[in-house]
Amino acid sequence: MSIFKRIGSIIRSNKEQQPLPSVNPFEDAKVGDIVTVDLEEYVVSGKVAYFDRGYAPHRFAYYLQSGRNISCLVVEKGRQYECFLCEFIEGALDNPNDVPTRLDVDGEVSYDLESHRSDMARSEGNTDFRSGDEVLVWRYFSSRDRYFFLQWQDGKFIALQGERTPAAEVKWLKSAH
Repeated sequence: MSIFKRIGSIIRSNKEQQPLPSVNPFEDAKVGDIVTVDLEEYVVSGKVAYFDRGYAPHRFAYYLQSGRNISCLVVEKGRQYECFLCEFIEGALDNPNDVPTRLDVDGEVSYDLESHRSDMARSEGNTDFRSGDEVLVWRYFSSRDRYFFLQWQDGKFIALQGERTPAAEVKWLKSAH
């Protein structure tokens, strides 16, 4: 090997490596990725990102499939990530103006309204919402970290009931799409 080749390879090896872009799985997960919550594995079959116009998303809903069962992982961005593993429940409401401030579910659990907001939605995969349209979201709370989410878009209500899950118990595995 000539001296020039050696010097060239030494110079190339001393070049600074480009830093890898920061990846945040709570926000950057895609359809097809695997997520483990409370030691159960799911495949992400859909994703909805909620945002205010002109701002970054502040809430994500991941539709999780395990066999035939479909659950939803709601991730809310704040100082820390708040995660809620929820199940879809059936119910009936016709008008978003009729949403109460207190909900009684099956006579067992009472929920109080914690927040209500209007967001834009960006969806991918199998979800209940259209992308680029407005969604109304109500968040209710009860004792023992139990939560209820009610969402409305263009005449359709979606209800979710679940519990807060520590973000440290949510593990992500990227698919090789």
